[in-house]
Amino acid sequence: MSDTAATEERASPRADLRDAIGWIALGVAVLVGSITMDRLQAQNINPLTVPGLLPGLLGIAMILLGAVMGVRSLRQHALHEAVQPATALQREERRRVWVAVALCIGYGVVLVGHGIPFWIASSIYVTASILVFRRISPDPAERKLTARAWILSLVIGVAASVTTWLVFERVFLVRLP
Repeated sequence: MSDTAATEERASPRADLRDAIGWIALGVAVLVGSITMDRLQAQNINPLTVPGLLPGLLGIAMILLGAVMGVRSLRQHALHEAVQPATALQREERRRVWVAVALCIGYGVVLVGHGIPFWIASSIYVTASILVFRRISPDPAERKLTARAWILSLVIGVAASVTTWLVFERVFLVRLP
């Protein structure tokens, strides 16, 4: 790869600063969520095995790494850089990210924890995600939602959700909603 191509592929300092703020915000949300989780003290749970410990540590890591990324971008004059108009590829990438965010929010807010068994909610989410991303694919052949595409998406969705459910319930001994 030439130096020009490597320079063009590298994210701008402004984009890094924006991403750093996002990682810090996500890290804070994860940390707050882990702190507010039930500590299971009434069940004499060892403090090193409380449910929120690992998410809390991951939240702290996201905050710290986001801060490092933010400082690096500020040192590269992220605030003084001119805003470049988005290319067609960047707009398509953003659209796909927002679709993924919307699907995840729908899964977390609408499907999980409202009486639907976890494996069914997850099957719906995974199947819908596959079908939606096929539908917005840049490849015209992949955009066609044939019966085969529906069946394959459903099989993958059910297999992924049942496997996830079994691993959490049987291996990790974590009851899922």
